[in-house]
Amino acid sequence: MNTQVPVTKMNNTSTTRALIDLNALQHNQKVLQAYAPNSQILAVVKANAYGHGMVEIAQHLSGIYALGVARLNEALMLRDAGITTPIVLLEGFFHADDIPTLVTQNLQTVIHSQQQLNAIISSDLKAPLKIWLKLDTGMHRLGFHSEQFDQAYHLLKNTENVSKPINLMTHFNCADELDNPITATQYKMFASHVKTNSGLNSVANSAAVLAWPETHADIIRPGIALYGVSPFDNKPATDFNLKAVMTLKSQLISVRSHQAGESVGYGASWTAESNTTLGVVAVGYGDGYPRMAPEGTPVLVNGRLVPIVGRVSMDMLTVDLGPHHHDQVGDDVTLWGEGLPATDVANHIGTIAYELVTKLTSRVALQYVQ
Repeated sequence: MNTQVPVTKMNNTSTTRALIDLNALQHNQKVLQAYAPNSQILAVVKANAYGHGMVEIAQHLSGIYALGVARLNEALMLRDAGITTPIVLLEGFFHADDIPTLVTQNLQTVIHSQQQLNAIISSDLKAPLKIWLKLDTGMHRLGFHSEQFDQAYHLLKNTENVSKPINLMTHFNCADELDNPITATQYKMFASHVKTNSGLNSVANSAAVLAWPETHADIIRPGIALYGVSPFDNKPATDFNLKAVMTLKSQLISVRSHQAGESVGYGASWTAESNTTLGVVAVGYGDGYPRMAPEGTPVLVNGRLVPIVGRVSMDMLTVDLGPHHHDQVGDDVTLWGEGLPATDVANHIGTIAYELVTKLTSRVALQYVQ
């Protein structure tokens, strides 16, 4: 278990900030473990832990099998921060010259291509690598095709550069579609390639952890669900007892009367049909809030949902507070998170919650609360 760093307390120095609830993170970990009580957790922290701060999230996860990252530089950042938890490179290594670093930094790697396989076999290593051999069961991005998989396994089994037993994995492409038979077909294909003397098996992503219990295997790989965001468009996180870890907040910096027939924002794309009051919120696409958010996208002000009107600009967006309101300059505004699920906002915008949380810019302060 890693030593935890002090939690940054909330302050008002940053108008736009993402509050990261570490209690919710640990709650979600317990919930996911309860869904798969016989499996260990590989917690996916790639893309800066889905925008939540990779190092801080890793420091507040305990009792897991490993951390999952996409790139070597993410793994090295965790090691530089003193994280000793096992780390798996989910995309594997990109250059043969990186292989010695994997050994010295005690990193596990996915092997999904013949180029990677050849590089490992021909390397001069001081110690064997722990690997995950990936089978392509239908995603068709990475992984060995079914007819190539057995040969790849045999070659890796017979090199001293790979520690034994060899772990196996695959990745679902439709697990968030509960009526899609592809997931069952993929799992059946994977199961047919499991060896009697192979190591751990890992198949289930967030959606599969929650909805496909037969696929849990030895290691589950939750990503978005760990952060309290539902992987399903039509099922909220609360259906699974998950709590939002990130709540993106800003403030009203202007509250002003607005007359019928007046427009607001670039392009004059919205015009008021009746007298109302507009609020200006200090957040925009310069903070990572999507510029394409259409009129009607909800934000939360003083416990009620109000719609965005006009175009989102770089530093501001405008909301219709209505003619009868009690909102004031300085009041908090929730863009997504507690009280307003990121999936709801994403559905209005026409994107996915994954994109919302991972696209926040450095201008948004991450504040850790516990």
